[in-house]
Amino acid sequence: MESSLNSDQNEQSVSGTPTSSVSSPYRRTYSDISGLSHRFDVQSFYNRPSNTNAVVLSGHEEDVSEDAAEPKDDVVNDVHGDGDEEDSDIDSAEDAELEMMRERFAKLLLGEDMSGSGKGVCTAVTVSNSITNLYATVFGQSLRLQPLSTEKKELWKREMNCFMSICDYIVEVIPRSLGTNVEITETKLRSDILMSLPALRKLDNMLMEILDSFTENEFWYVERGSSSMNSGGGGRDSGTFRKVVVQRKDEKWWLPVPCVPAEGLSEEERKNLRHKRDCASQIHKAALAINDSTLNDMDIPDSYLTTLPKSGKASVGDVIYKQLCTAEKFYPDQLLDILKITSEHEALELADKVEASLVTWRRKTGGLTHSKSSWDMMKDIGGDADRGNDKNHILAARARSLLFCLKQRYPELSQTSLDICKIQFNRDVGKAVLESYSRVLEGLAYNVVSWIDDVLYVDRTVRNRED
Repeated sequence: MESSLNSDQNEQSVSGTPTSSVSSPYRRTYSDISGLSHRFDVQSFYNRPSNTNAVVLSGHEEDVSEDAAEPKDDVVNDVHGDGDEEDSDIDSAEDAELEMMRERFAKLLLGEDMSGSGKGVCTAVTVSNSITNLYATVFGQSLRLQPLSTEKKELWKREMNCFMSICDYIVEVIPRSLGTNVEITETKLRSDILMSLPALRKLDNMLMEILDSFTENEFWYVERGSSSMNSGGGGRDSGTFRKVVVQRKDEKWWLPVPCVPAEGLSEEERKNLRHKRDCASQIHKAALAINDSTLNDMDIPDSYLTTLPKSGKASVGDVIYKQLCTAEKFYPDQLLDILKITSEHEALELADKVEASLVTWRRKTGGLTHSKSSWDMMKDIGGDADRGNDKNHILAARARSLLFCLKQRYPELSQTSLDICKIQFNRDVGKAVLESYSRVLEGLAYNVVSWIDDVLYVDRTVRNRED
């Protein structure tokens, strides 16, 4: 009887809260929560020997008189009170996270139509918009080379893990033979997700590592129009060289001004910056390739096809069409030099025209389907040599090379009308995740490259002035 009583007492929680056998990825059990606070052994306090003159609390000894042999109620209440406060703080944080999960789940089901009338967008567009908005929330105010705050980094990882978990349930069914007459089917992750999603996660981690490495720098920033900038001092050294930055033609007024010491950056710092720039540039190219491949796999909406002119010449104009037709060997770089594009708006306008003519010529050849994989497009490029006598095939191949060269020359180019239309009418959730994830990583990598270029530009100008 006594042994059973002792076992019951030992199994009882200190705070008196029952333990829960149901675990959740978003909520700790009560037993886990109670383990976070300091445990006070009430039973041993009551059962201590009567001749004990000291009580050990948190490693400190206190003298106790015979009149104080019985435990004070306020001492026990204080211990339990501290634990209850910590438990309530944890519960509040978890309740807020659960509320956020409910809100996201509701928006996903409602298609961002909070009226509930069923006029919302499809799930794929909702997921794409959510990832884009998350990127703007986390990185929208990040305008310099510095690590992300702990809160934003945790928000980015937690939210992206939720979106990536959708892809865990996007599978394809494949047959598998067990013998001569027995065949079964099994499921595996869809091939495009299996190939692209791990690569995007790797690129994401590499970008975070690059940003985290900018902790002890020889350069610094001042806000445009600040007193330190106007006085010629950058907060660390008088050699800010404000005029160097202001004279840049491509400056953006909302960006902070990078500053370097009067003697410029050290050789080691310059070498590290160039290495990080090369890494970020490779990340940008990889994300761009995944994004292009995903967009090429998306269906071309009928609404876009109906807006195309009957001839590709009407899309690109006489000047470009003449260069595409008459030249024996086509050099897209030379054509871009002839056009003398002066702004990003002109480059985007040209990309829309070339892409529209490309789709028109491919429709005439009969080789255009609503969806075409990147491997099929590579085979088409190789097959153009065998169809050299077909004018439409030649024009389509040259238009494709011109569009590729244009995007390489203007990496900051916005999405074309066809890309936007594909994203808007896309119904494939897996492709929506891959496209939006690769797009935001592409943008972040490009920003890192640009920020490093700004610092190297100021450093180079400072050293040239000293010479």
